[in-house]
Amino acid sequence: MQFQKPVLAQRQELRMTPQLLQSIQIMTLPLADLQLRIQEELDANPALEVVEETPSISLNESEERGERSEEYEYFENSSDPGYISGSRYEGDEDSKRAFMEGALARPESLQEHLLWQLRLQPISEEEFELGELVIRNLDSNGFHREDPTTFVPEERHEMLRHVIAMIRTFEPVGTAVDNFRESLIVQAEQLVDPPVGVIEIIRDHLESLERGRKREITRALHIAEEDVDVARETIRSLNPFPGRMFSTEDPGYVIPDLVLTRKEGQFILVLNDEEIPVLGVNPMFTEIAGGEDKQAKRFAGRGVKEARWFIQSIRQRNETLLKVSRAILEFQRDFFLKGKKYLVPLTLKDIAQAVEVSEATVSRISNGKYIQTEWGIFELKHFFSNSVAGAGSGSSRYSKEGVKEIVREILEQQGTESKQLSDQKVADLLAQRGIKIARRTVAKYRNELKISSSYER
Repeated sequence: MQFQKPVLAQRQELRMTPQLLQSIQIMTLPLADLQLRIQEELDANPALEVVEETPSISLNESEERGERSEEYEYFENSSDPGYISGSRYEGDEDSKRAFMEGALARPESLQEHLLWQLRLQPISEEEFELGELVIRNLDSNGFHREDPTTFVPEERHEMLRHVIAMIRTFEPVGTAVDNFRESLIVQAEQLVDPPVGVIEIIRDHLESLERGRKREITRALHIAEEDVDVARETIRSLNPFPGRMFSTEDPGYVIPDLVLTRKEGQFILVLNDEEIPVLGVNPMFTEIAGGEDKQAKRFAGRGVKEARWFIQSIRQRNETLLKVSRAILEFQRDFFLKGKKYLVPLTLKDIAQAVEVSEATVSRISNGKYIQTEWGIFELKHFFSNSVAGAGSGSSRYSKEGVKEIVREILEQQGTESKQLSDQKVADLLAQRGIKIARRTVAKYRNELKISSSYER
């Protein structure tokens, strides 16, 4: 028979306090999200106040007062092609209005463009309804999301085929198809004088053409090698994903948390704290917290304590961000001096040991934070990259991202010859530089760089 009895036991455990949780959450926030979090805290805690607002001065006022400091210039929207500095923006009200209208204009979508052409066709109302149904079913590539015959009655399938054939001739040619191969065939059929064998090659021998097996194609189609070369150039001129010409995806914008510049041979790392208001504790609440009214004292004291902890959490975030960024700068100095292909292998553990924090802290502070450099704007986690096997003794000096940039450089430097460089040839060129990776790894890196295969190039 078993009995239960109370037993005293002593143990240690880590408890997540609300303050600690808040500090961790603030550390993970990028600049834009941190601004929203600060506003939420200001609304929720009356003991927290803004001591100094974020600088907000018009371009004209700035020119008159001469208050545009060097540090402020670092964070100008210079990377924005629509940005115009104050000294050049001297147009009248009409030009300002035109600029705003142009900036707020929404690009035409693929569906809107096709529907506009459908409305111009001399077709019946029933055919128009089918056409609209087909167009609404297209994805961003111009391909069917679902088979149109599945949501159209069988007695209307013949009319549906007629409408789809009509839509395929709309601009851009080759939409309303199942895949890229079918799209290429439709585009080739629309050519005034299509080359010999081009449609047969697309339909049955595209893989052979991609691998350069011209003799195999000539034997199968009974055509000359010159005809295969002409067909290949024609296929390269076609668009396998015509719908992408009308992509309506909104571009992503980021506000850099840090900016790195070089002045007189020295690196200058600046924290973008101009976007963060200076916070403080309301003096009235501090006075009430030291008063005699117990209820008011309790309320004010809790607000003051939370405000101070919030301010400390933001300060800790900024200090940790600077420490981690300085450590990354030291490890990746060649990258910041010479360019992207000089990125060396780096792990979270390396930075954690240098800064004397945990790897989890480094991961949190580097995720979603961006730094502006002369080579572009990068997320901090971009500088953490695995090692790739290289020649020589000791650990590899090549990172994955660095090798990807070397692959890009090889394909760009070869010029027109790069069209003939296969993944195996690129792997051989890398081996000559002491970087030994497999052909399939080159293909993987090329796809990540969004570079087409040798056939598609």
